[in-house]
Amino acid sequence: MLIIGIAGGTGCGKTTVVNQILNELPEGEVGIISQDSYYKDTSHLNYDERAKINFDHPRSIDFKLLEAHLKKLKKNKPIQQPVYSFVEHNRTGDTILTHPRKVMIVEGILILTNPELRTMFDIKIFVHADSDERLIRRLKRDIAERGRDLNEVLTRYQNTLKPMHDQFIEPMKEYADIIIPNNKYNTVAVDIVRTIINEKL
Repeated sequence: MLIIGIAGGTGCGKTTVVNQILNELPEGEVGIISQDSYYKDTSHLNYDERAKINFDHPRSIDFKLLEAHLKKLKKNKPIQQPVYSFVEHNRTGDTILTHPRKVMIVEGILILTNPELRTMFDIKIFVHADSDERLIRRLKRDIAERGRDLNEVLTRYQNTLKPMHDQFIEPMKEYADIIIPNNKYNTVAVDIVRTIINEKL
């Protein structure tokens, strides 16, 4: 099994890159694990307490569970991937049965901050985008898909998103094997990734 880690700041276009890679590979050979599914369970807190959590800090992620799941997949066993609700700031209690695939893509803003996870990735990719571009994408997404208002998104961006990006996410570039600039549709980088995957498969 080939495990690919795809990181980068919020709104950098990780999903676009993941979809480009998916489109280039045979159907059924690639599985996806999202770091967002592995936010720690916060059922013991009420909604207002959950809303105050800094979700852009590595400690908000249940890396132990994510590692255990990857190890299980490597042993060719299926996992129950948690389902997370951004509206509720909590896991829903549901899970998604995820089967092992020849290629597993793990994507998320903080996945390269964890040393144990980094050693499990065969290819580490960092998707880079301009900070203004990322903020605009984040605004559009959070207002349209997550029911946030403009003020809430901007406050979170200033108080947690930007400082956490500068402290934890941007420095992870040094661990990346490939950096994909994603301000424009980047076919060359995706072609390189596809070639590496095909060679390893």
